[in-house]
Amino acid sequence: MPAVRTRFAPSPTGYMHIGGMRTALFCWLLAEHAKRSGQGGTFVLRVDDTDRARNLDAALAPILDAFRWLGLAWDEGPEVGGPFGPYFQSQRGEFYELALKKLLDSGAAYRDFSSPEEVAADREAAQAAGKPYVTNRRSLELSENEVAGLVEAGQSHVVRLKVPRDRTITVTDAVRGEVSWDGALLPDPVLARADGSPLYNFASVVDDAAMQITHVVRAEEHLSNVPIQTLLFEALGEPVPTFAHIPFVTAPGTNRKLSKRDLAKYRDNKSFRKLFDSAADRLPKLGLELGEDLNPVMVRFYEEMGYLPEALTNALARLGWSLDDHTEIMSRDTVAENFTLDRVVKNPAGLDPDKLFSFQSEWMSRRPREDKVRTCTAILHRAGYANVDVEYVGRVVDALGDRLKLYTDVLDVTYLFEPDVTYDDKAFQKRIAKEGVPELLRDFKTERLEPLTAENWTPERLEAELQSFSEARGQGVGTLIHACRIAATGQPVGPGVYDVLALVGRERCLERIDAALTRSAA
Repeated sequence: MPAVRTRFAPSPTGYMHIGGMRTALFCWLLAEHAKRSGQGGTFVLRVDDTDRARNLDAALAPILDAFRWLGLAWDEGPEVGGPFGPYFQSQRGEFYELALKKLLDSGAAYRDFSSPEEVAADREAAQAAGKPYVTNRRSLELSENEVAGLVEAGQSHVVRLKVPRDRTITVTDAVRGEVSWDGALLPDPVLARADGSPLYNFASVVDDAAMQITHVVRAEEHLSNVPIQTLLFEALGEPVPTFAHIPFVTAPGTNRKLSKRDLAKYRDNKSFRKLFDSAADRLPKLGLELGEDLNPVMVRFYEEMGYLPEALTNALARLGWSLDDHTEIMSRDTVAENFTLDRVVKNPAGLDPDKLFSFQSEWMSRRPREDKVRTCTAILHRAGYANVDVEYVGRVVDALGDRLKLYTDVLDVTYLFEPDVTYDDKAFQKRIAKEGVPELLRDFKTERLEPLTAENWTPERLEAELQSFSEARGQGVGTLIHACRIAATGQPVGPGVYDVLALVGRERCLERIDAALTRSAA
């Protein structure tokens, strides 16, 4: 079997869309599977940078960063080069000029001198007659000399593909199956604008042909481009690649494509609302802001929120593809070794934050302790805790245990790294500012905590003292546990209370209990 060559060709928008990342992953997986099976596979990253007003470096960097974070190395493309470069559309003008000349010389394309007003009138006439619009080929009535004269005179025109109106264009899509279009109902598409710049369909085909792409894997909204692109491949004398149109990634609770424009609507979805609320609390601590430039539609959002690349890759692979009818947790290697297009489904695939979080929980549980400590330390540094001790962060990570689902979860326990505590007012009123509780807490501090030294201020000793004290008072441990937690941390939930008291340390813990008692008496 011939080697597989796939490509992903993003426009440098300044961010990597989560749906686009899923498409890129499938392209990478198909090439990687062929590579590992001995067939040979190459994944090409090509940049469709036709917007010259955009700062290319700044706009492309987040896209390349997303690939690197997920570990999806490209075999050819920006930074690495390759035998079929350049890999930027803006640098491939000569390829388009040569291809356009070939199409014009063969009669597969023609120069259309119709004005925009004439084309608009043709469309309106077709609509009024209740017929599909097809191009009025009035320019084909011109002689070669007339065409040459108009070109020499600088007459504005576009170049169109001449669609065969007596033909049905049929392709077998690797996901959709056999799909057909009636050529008699298709307008002649513009290949080059009046200024000579190529349009998407034309440039894409020229590049795919030049780069010997064998499989075009992309989202289903591009299915309508297939008939024109098929005709272009044929007219250029190039083999038509295998097309595979995968389902797009849908917005929460809908069958509509996930879009940055609809962010406000996603907050109404329960799962997405949790994601937004968590980000609104944590991102500002890292000097970031949830909004137009950083949100759940973007890959970078998940990286900044402390998700693991393994978790996001796992989730994206499951958006439209399955290994079997029961396997959920899969490494990138497992997916690459088993990935085939025949297991890609046709139906839209919805991004489910809860499912992603379940993948994250599983992959975080497999993460080595040293990785957790290193990354949590880095996050704390970014949050302004520049002097945190790595050994102490390790103790915090141990105390968090399975509660550490996201790396940014460490930002929920910053009271462990601060000299003072900020109280949750509702929790304080419920757990400390109640009749009898301040006295109980004061006695526990005086009788059991103050006699302890820093050396025996351990979780085990603190638990023994609290239980012994509660038994001596003839009551359950719950009241005192909650009071100690609020006094030491200000928060109603967190790691185990004895671990927290030990981490806060003797001196700070006693000071915070005194502060809580003073507050309760105010």
